[in-house]
Parts: sequence; structure tokens; C-alpha cells
Amino acid sequence: MFVHVKKYSEGFLSVELPYSIENVGKIRKVSGRKWLESDKIWIVPDNKDTVNLLSRLFGIDNLFFETYEYDKDTLIELKKELKLRNYSTKTQKAYLGHVRRLLEFQKKDVSEINKEDIKIYLLNLLDRGRSAVYIDQAISAFKFLFVNLKGVTDTDYDIKRPKRGQTLPSVLNANEVYKVIESIDNLKHRAIIMLIYSAGLRVGEAARLKVEDIDSSRNLIYVKDAKGKKDRYTLLSTITLDLLRQYFKIYRPEYWLFEGQNKKDHITERSIQKVFARAAFKAGVRKKVSVHTLRHSFATHLLDNGTDLRYIQELLGHASPTTTERYTHVSEMSFAKIQSPIDRIMNKVKL
Repeated sequence: MFVHVKKYSEGFLSVELPYSIENVGKIRKVSGRKWLESDKIWIVPDNKDTVNLLSRLFGIDNLFFETYEYDKDTLIELKKELKLRNYSTKTQKAYLGHVRRLLEFQKKDVSEINKEDIKIYLLNLLDRGRSAVYIDQAISAFKFLFVNLKGVTDTDYDIKRPKRGQTLPSVLNANEVYKVIESIDNLKHRAIIMLIYSAGLRVGEAARLKVEDIDSSRNLIYVKDAKGKKDRYTLLSTITLDLLRQYFKIYRPEYWLFEGQNKKDHITERSIQKVFARAAFKAGVRKKVSVHTLRHSFATHLLDNGTDLRYIQELLGHASPTTTERYTHVSEMSFAKIQSPIDRIMNKVKL
């Protein structure tokens, strides 16, 4: 077993280790550690005490320190270009991380890296069990770097993307949604969760809603700069509007609809995720769900009630109808209308 330790950012080290309950228990003993879900790594404070503790926990012979200094100018240039092209903060962070890890892995300057080097790195990701989605995003990051910054043509950058398996979205049934909402006593938290479900919002969209985005006269919500930098309108239910009016009377938000601890900031996505996780547990939901499950449930329940798939696509802000069509696989209506041939055969025989 090798535990890879390397410089992550100013004052922090990244730690990449094989998953096991024992290893997670060990790393949790490090003060100030944090799990980064997007990178699948732990970050820990960069100091002598932390390094000594890691040595004692995992054994000095199992620690592998990477000290390669990658080309930081390239990352600075890449960040500027991503920002100029209006990529979201989340995408900027992901692309920069992918490029940084490629440079660290190959221990080369960008000018020396070729298509074969990238393929070797991608194969390494597959060997380490990275998902097709993760690798697909890495390819997009490298393509952006080499095509947009380094002048490589699209035809020269011909790297096949991994085939994605079809994963069905996790969905709560109507009763489970009701129990989750009813389990929340805090008015602000209840308003957030009800709004996400009733409008099919992404957690980031809900966190960044402004007071002016609520159009109560038309029962609509204006979602600005959503995924793909697209604006859209979605539903504002009458029950949710009534709850929002109660919330307004007590909390009196000024700019952000849901303010953070500092009124100048909006509530964080992480705070909303924690609210939902507590509510789901309290409601007795034991299947694997996240706050994004509410968006999946919104779409599926609309489909169950006979809403046209094209309208659902508009409400969700999907660029492609293919994305929305996933919900036909989990909709109860799509199966309820189909009769098994055995039923027809056996009923005919009885007649």
C-alpha cells in the first residue's frame, strides 16, 4: 500500500490513499483534514506535525512524497482563459485540477506533453477506478488547454471518450418527499427544501436566487446563469409561495433570497446539503439520496402525472431531450400502462 502525499496549495498537502474503513479512520485522526469529493483526495495542513502523524499512522515506508514543481504559469493562463469564456467557478476549479494532476503525473512541461502522454495518464485513471464521467471531464479539460491555449487542432486532439454506463437517477416517492419536508422545523430550511423540489432546482441555483427572481404575480421563478450559462423560468407553486411569504415576514431578506450567516452572502450549497441530509435521515429515508434527488423526483413526478417531456425539459433547463428522457426509465406511469403478455394470454385462456 502506498499513500501519495504532495503539495496541494499554499499551506496544504493532498493525501491520496486506497479506500478502506481502516484508512479512513486513520486519516480522520489528522486535525484540520478535509475530504474533497471532486478530486477524491484528502487535504491536510502542510506542517511538520501533520507529516509526523501521517508517518506514524501509515508507516514511513508507505508514504510517497511527490515534489515535482509543475508549470504554474500555464495554470494561471488557463484560469484567465476559462474566466474570459465565462466558464462557471466549479468548472474552472475542475479543469485546473485535471491539468495540474496531468503535469504532476508526467513530470513534464506542457510543451513536451503529447497525445500519447495523455492516453497513458487516462489509462492510469482507469486503473485507479475513476468513473467514466470523471475521465470524460479530464479529456474536456485537456482539450480546452491544448486546443484553445496551445493551438493544437481538433483533429490532432482525437482522444476517444469512455463509454458511459446508463445510471438511473435516484428518486423519492411522493410520500417520502412529504415526510422529508414535514421533518424540518426551521422555517428557512423548510422553505429552501420545498422550493428545490417544487421548482426542480439545482442546489446551486437555489442558493443563488435573489429576492427579485421570485415573480409572485405570474407564479414563476427566474433562474439566471444556470448550468451552461442559460437563463430559464420554472414553476412557483402556490403552496411554496405561501411558505415563502411566511419566511419573508420573519427573515426579511434584502438581496439574496436565502442569506448566509453574513447577510451580504447567500447560503452555501454545503449548508443546504446538510439540511437535506438531516431531514432525510429524520424522515426515515435510508436509500442513497442527496439534495439533487429532489430535482430528479420533481421531474419523475411530473412525468407520472402526464406532463409532456418537452415541458419538463424546459423547466429543468436541459439542453438535450436525451437528458430528460432518463426519467422515463424511473417513471411509474411508463410501466403502469404496459401489460405483461402473460396477463393477456392467461386471461384469454380463462375466457
